[in-house]
Amino acid sequence: MRNPIAKSYSQDEQNLREDLAAAYRLVHYYGMTETIHSHISVRIQSEPAIFLINPYGMLFDEIRASDLVRVDVNGNKIDATDAEVNQAGFTIHSAIHLGCPDAHAIAHTHTVSGMAVAAMEEGLLPLNQASMEFYNRVAYHDYEGISLDLDERDRLVASLGQKNCLILRNHGLLTVGRTVAEALYYMYNLNKACEIQVNVLGTSTKPILPSPEICEHTARQFEEPTFYNQEVARIWEANRRLLDRLDPSYRQ
Repeated sequence: MRNPIAKSYSQDEQNLREDLAAAYRLVHYYGMTETIHSHISVRIQSEPAIFLINPYGMLFDEIRASDLVRVDVNGNKIDATDAEVNQAGFTIHSAIHLGCPDAHAIAHTHTVSGMAVAAMEEGLLPLNQASMEFYNRVAYHDYEGISLDLDERDRLVASLGQKNCLILRNHGLLTVGRTVAEALYYMYNLNKACEIQVNVLGTSTKPILPSPEICEHTARQFEEPTFYNQEVARIWEANRRLLDRLDPSYRQ
């Protein structure tokens, strides 16, 4: 699957490749993978639009910067490569990339807890401080089958609206960001909120729900620009240090 020929990219593209490869490794490290399925993508060029996505068939802990595939808005490969691209996965990603100007990076997962909450009629509940970050800030998209039809793209964009997090009902989780770091920040925290909900609802006790006023206040605290920007940057830097200790081959 890998091309043994050395590849050369611009420094900007190489940086994005390393960020995206790091995100794949981190999704594996934090237990958010489903073998070869689900995806993370990043836009590397706007006109014409070109994106990076994983080669279909590789486990997330295998992916290196040079393995990532350049594709156009329809998922067609830009370069000559034997690597395959999951068309269903890119239908989802291309919709959001095209319809949301700030969605430079998109993460999509099929975690057990994420899929469980995606099957709950009430959606995500403000059960914990971690959950309250997403209070009234998560969008929902009804299941339409495996995402192979390009005409679903407009509906996906309409469902997401101006939000950064989308629960694909009966399917999984999707987050967007201006950077790979931001998309991964939302995905980790959103999945953690889903894990909390599955655990709480799995007990026999009645959950405590804070007032709407407290939930909104907490969500706004998370959004305070200085706190938010510093938090995303610090977590990303810490995660990159972790990967460099564990296995720096993601940079290759």
